[in-house]
Amino acid sequence: MPAEQDVGALAARYGLAAPAPQQLEALLAVLTEDPLAPTTIGAAHALDDHLADSLVALELEPVRDATTIADLGSGAGLPGLPLAIALPEAAMHLVESSKRKCEFLDRAVRACELGNVEVVHARIEEWAASVDLVTARALAPLEVVVEYAAPLLRIGGTLVVWRGQREPEREAAAEKAAEIVGIEVGEILAVRPFPAARNRHLHLMSKVMETPARFPRRPGIAMKRPLSSAKP
Repeated sequence: MPAEQDVGALAARYGLAAPAPQQLEALLAVLTEDPLAPTTIGAAHALDDHLADSLVALELEPVRDATTIADLGSGAGLPGLPLAIALPEAAMHLVESSKRKCEFLDRAVRACELGNVEVVHARIEEWAASVDLVTARALAPLEVVVEYAAPLLRIGGTLVVWRGQREPEREAAAEKAAEIVGIEVGEILAVRPFPAARNRHLHLMSKVMETPARFPRRPGIAMKRPLSSAKP
């Protein structure tokens, strides 16, 4: 099936009107044709593993309703760029510490003609914001993502984390971290962004209390001394 028909079907699945299908086409092209694209998935699987996997979050009401979004460790712009295309009224911030990846993100934003995207070259711990929604895919252990996200979310905001197979130990660690930073762990939804997808989950969490003033900790500390190892 020609790629444009695949993209058209994906756009139709989520009710995305013009110019979203054309923008998704442009994004697919830059992801698969830019020699410096920070992704290892081949062109044959890019639509499923890049675009469909990102857009499956549109099944969630907090994602569809978000007006300010931070995509942490954005890398190749996933899920941030597909969601920015799908949600043109939302302000999307792609937070990435690698200068090379930020340069790619800038090229992708121009190729897709997106006016609602800001590329943020910064360590997550050194960037301040108050957003409705934080997204993270292939970033860090779940408990670390929770710590990164909490200071950036407003009260009532939502964290959505893309994960594969369920990991009970990681989930327990994330729940412990969440209690410390004012996050409430919610549903873990099994999703199927494309027919062949297996073991795909979206973890939903909500900001319910102010995050203590000692957060964010200095860059690197969340990975070196995760909150799950802290003494009660």
